[in-house]
Amino acid sequence: MATFTALYDACVLYPAPLRDLLLELAITDLFRAKWSSRIHEEWIRAVLEDRPDLIAVQLRRTRDLMDMHARDCLVEDFEELIHSLTLPDPNDRHVLAAAIRGGG
Repeated sequence: MATFTALYDACVLYPAPLRDLLLELAITDLFRAKWSSRIHEEWIRAVLEDRPDLIAVQLRRTRDLMDMHARDCLVEDFEELIHSLTLPDPNDRHVLAAAIRGGG
């Protein structure tokens, strides 16, 4: 059983080759891979902005497959922590909140 947790942020889920590698690692149970729906929204939005040849339904399918195949990956109920956190970039508070909630 994995002894540590890694929260994947949008910046590592955005490039497909890195996302694929990290998903392969996630299903090995060497560690617990975590992310949130909000992180999904962030990487999907960025990909759609940069890749007009892709459509949202394709990326939602990728998101759904990720959530199905990585055990206990989706962090939920972290939103109440966001406003209590202080970071240089306030837009990253949701990532820290998900890491705190999902770290267990």
